[in-house]
Amino acid sequence: MIEIRLSVDYDEYENGVRISQLIDQLTEKPNAANISVLTIGDWGQAYENGPDDAIESLVKHKHIFTGLSSLFLGDMDSEECEVSWINQTNIAPLLEAYPNLRSLTVKGSTNLSFEPLQHAALQELKIICGGLPKSVIEQIAGSQLPELRRLELYLGVDDYGFDASLEEVLAVAKPNLFPKLTYLGLKNSELQDEIAIAIADSPIVDQLDTLDLSYGTLTDVGAEALITSERVKKLKHLDLNYHYMSDKMVERWKATGLSVDLSDGQDADEDDWRYPYITE
Repeated sequence: MIEIRLSVDYDEYENGVRISQLIDQLTEKPNAANISVLTIGDWGQAYENGPDDAIESLVKHKHIFTGLSSLFLGDMDSEECEVSWINQTNIAPLLEAYPNLRSLTVKGSTNLSFEPLQHAALQELKIICGGLPKSVIEQIAGSQLPELRRLELYLGVDDYGFDASLEEVLAVAKPNLFPKLTYLGLKNSELQDEIAIAIADSPIVDQLDTLDLSYGTLTDVGAEALITSERVKKLKHLDLNYHYMSDKMVERWKATGLSVDLSDGQDADEDDWRYPYITE
């Protein structure tokens, strides 16, 4: 397995370096066909520019990167670009160009789209952002991903682009949509209690090994629905990392003997505000 990470920092970009050039140079390496994991970091001032050049170059060289199975588009920290500032684009051409892709991670949601979202082999889709637009959620709900095993969505807050209703979020959790799904992450949400209550007795839980409701504003209200759910008790793992549950509720979870991540408990601020993990 060969893993490669490409990135263009601020000074490099100012001096004329472009991410497409780095991808072109990568094709000249003798082992280019054996690259299985490719991570694209900052493509250069991502707060102003989308990754269109990177995508065009990858599509152009699809006959070279024949071994590519995992792609991360937008791997950058806050010093390079705040997650809510990262410009994205339509990712569909990449999916079409790489039919053997198994895992796709995208960071940032500004201008993000998947038109259309279909892939015969993709097993993992992860979107990390401060606010996932309704339009992207609808594209996922209307997608064709028959092999998808893992779906991980950072939903975020309305200040950073989240504009979906609870019903629209739950549209991605219909049991027949992804028949092979075993990991569902609806996380980093200011609606975490509402999601927990709705999902606790949803048929989708029956097919899951792991339910991930971490990084959000989960309180005892949502936790009560989860802890009393017979479906939830059958999960192999429940991820509630970063939460606003009381000590008493945490102790109740520990007493169940279930595999539950209860780490990183939070306290509401003095005005009783609760914030998801990614809110900047």
